[in-house]
Amino acid sequence: MSSETTPPKLFISYSWTTPDHEAWVIRFATELRESGIDVILDKWDLKEGHDGYAFMEKMVADPKINKVLLVCDKGYVDKADGRSGGVGTETQIITPEIYNKQAQDKFVAVVTERDENGRPYIPVFYGSRIFIDLSDLGTYSENFDQLLRWVFDQPLHRKPPIGKKPTFLSEEDRGVELATSSPFRRAVDAIQNGRDHATLLVVEYFEKLTEELEKLRIEQDTEDIFDDLVVRSIELFLPYRNEAIKILLLLSRGKNADEIIQIVHRFLESLIPYMDRPKNVTRWREDGLDNFKFIVHELYLYAVACFIKNEKFDSAAGLMSNDYYLSDSFTDYYGSAMITFSVFRQNLLSLQERNNRLELNRLSLHADLLLQRSEKSGIEFRDLMQAETWFCS
Repeated sequence: MSSETTPPKLFISYSWTTPDHEAWVIRFATELRESGIDVILDKWDLKEGHDGYAFMEKMVADPKINKVLLVCDKGYVDKADGRSGGVGTETQIITPEIYNKQAQDKFVAVVTERDENGRPYIPVFYGSRIFIDLSDLGTYSENFDQLLRWVFDQPLHRKPPIGKKPTFLSEEDRGVELATSSPFRRAVDAIQNGRDHATLLVVEYFEKLTEELEKLRIEQDTEDIFDDLVVRSIELFLPYRNEAIKILLLLSRGKNADEIIQIVHRFLESLIPYMDRPKNVTRWREDGLDNFKFIVHELYLYAVACFIKNEKFDSAAGLMSNDYYLSDSFTDYYGSAMITFSVFRQNLLSLQERNNRLELNRLSLHADLLLQRSEKSGIEFRDLMQAETWFCS
């Protein structure tokens, strides 16, 4: 007989407190046997002429006995603590077994009675170990199931397997500590597990990402080569962008297209102010926001490309057909508070200057950067370029 079909052996230690209690123990032992457990009970297994002490010692110490139950009522505890009677004898055997063995899952106390203050009757030697409470008929069934799980070593709550190391801790992202990582993980988990609050967590993540862009703002009054600062700022945004792409890819696979497009649209709209001069800034340079202009343009392209990748063409078109609200100075420039998706495509003077300064002779450094950064992004560059060509359509 295999270990899977061999019933676990269990010995019950109890006190002959009263005839009613003895009858309860027999019914209890019978219920356990009916549940597939090979119960050893003195009423059934201790015969005339047998040595009672040897029987108890064998039941407690025998490695073939998988589990030992201590049925604890007032009588049992009094005898155990006073080392009197058969229970006292068992206690002298059980105590070293409990405290000297590494495996602590062989013994468990089953409480059947509480004192006048509601405290369970537990022997002193048992200490603070966890017990199973069968003293209340209202919870008997639930706690009996708990006991069965303990006997069969099948706990209700199992430790989950260890997953893979988070991608945001990979080598390419090392050195950049992202304040968005926590809301990002919560949002990803909620989306993947279909949780009701997933959209709220996605909004929370997008809001945090938008706030984090402020850390990439470049000082306008600087002696450093400005196009170097722009490129460095764009590089620092890469791990943030990778998180955003994963969120966008997950969203683009969702079924509630209208709600998803609304969330992504509002996120993109919240980025537009970064391409506009802050109100409190007086000294200004024309290419002062080129890093933000690149970043916002890139995020818009990936948003559209994610929906294209998952063949959600209506959703991709929705990001272009819905106008975007503008900040005050943009409104003055464009003459309207609303504008089409064309606002995301801005001319980057700093990259043109870099092309000339380094004599790179490239047709477009902007396009070169998009191509380089598309590697390992999870989005084909052709999808990215399809999103880009819609600017010109």
